[in-house]
Amino acid sequence: MSSMQIQQVLAEMRALQARAAGAPAQMASPATQAAGTPDFATLMKDSVDRIAAMQNQATALAGAYETGDKSVDLAKVMIEVQKADLAFRAMTQVRNKLLDAYTQVMNMSV
Repeated sequence: MSSMQIQQVLAEMRALQARAAGAPAQMASPATQAAGTPDFATLMKDSVDRIAAMQNQATALAGAYETGDKSVDLAKVMIEVQKADLAFRAMTQVRNKLLDAYTQVMNMSV
């Protein structure tokens, strides 16, 4: 992964963090939702879709390499597979944290 791609991923993560920090105020008003501000479910669905696309691309590259396609480099295949794996593991950790937070909130006494 090049330095430029790393910077792009970090910028995207910071933007998502900024949106998540401002999400409760934005979700308070249905008018804000109608104005095009994405809600939490939309952000999660988009993230899952991007990770699924990364995995599909990595699988397609690996399949092309295995069938002997000369235009596919082994290094590129390995990088794409590792990127998809890392994204999936990060998504799994986010899911685990969200479930833990949900469980804690549900176990709170009123």
